[in-house]
Amino acid sequence: MAVLLVVEDDDTIGAALSVSLRAHGHEVVWERGGHAALRDAGRTEFDLVLLDLGLPDLDGVEVCRRLRAAQPGVVIVILTARTDEMDVVVGLEAGADDYLAKPVRLAELHARLRAHLRRGAPVAQPVAVASIGDLVVDTARRRVTVGDQEVPLRAKEFDLLARLAAEPEIAISRETLMADVWDENWFGSTKTLDVHVAAVRRRLAEYADSAAVPQIVTLRGHGYRLEGPRRSG
Repeated sequence: MAVLLVVEDDDTIGAALSVSLRAHGHEVVWERGGHAALRDAGRTEFDLVLLDLGLPDLDGVEVCRRLRAAQPGVVIVILTARTDEMDVVVGLEAGADDYLAKPVRLAELHARLRAHLRRGAPVAQPVAVASIGDLVVDTARRRVTVGDQEVPLRAKEFDLLARLAAEPEIAISRETLMADVWDENWFGSTKTLDVHVAAVRRRLAEYADSAAVPQIVTLRGHGYRLEGPRRSG
C-alpha cells in the first residue's frame, strides 16, 4: 500500500481519483489547494503526489517546486488540462517525474502509478562507469560529471542518460528506453521520454562551450542515440 497525496480542486475529479485509488489499496489524502498540500507534505511522508497544475490559491508549478524541496524522494505526477507543451516542460523542470493530460483515463493512471511505485527495479546498466568525451556517468554513485563539474540531474534524467551512455553510438528504440528507464509494461503516451530527453540535452548544452560533451540524437520513427562529441579540425 502506498500513501498518496491528490491535489485537485475539482470536486468531481478529486472524488473519482480518490475512490479509484483507494479501491486499488492505496491510502489517499485529497486536498483542493496548494497551501493545504504543502502543509500535509510538512507532516506526512508521501510515496507519490498527483498534482493538478490549475489550483485556485497557488500556481501548480510553484507547488511542485516546493513539494520537491520538502520531499526529495517523492514521485510527483502532474495533471494538466493545458495543451501547451511548454507548460508540461516547466512542470517537469520544477521537479515533476511525469505528467498526465486531462481528462485522465483511469486505466492509464493506474498503470503509470504501478510503474512509478515499483521499488528496487534496476535500470539496465551494463557498465559501472561510462566515459564519452569529457562526460563521465558513474552509475554506482549515481553521479554525472563533465571534467571536474558535477551535472545536476533528477532521478529519471540520470537513469535515461545512464541507459544511453551504456551503449554509446548505438540506436536505442523508444520502446527499449521506456521499458528500461520507466517500466516494461508502460501504458499510454511516451511523451514523458521526449520531455526528459529535452531536459538532459539542455543540461549537457550548458557545458558544450568549455568541454567535449556528447549529444543525444533523435532517430525519427525509432528512438535516440548518444553520439560522442564532434572533434574540430
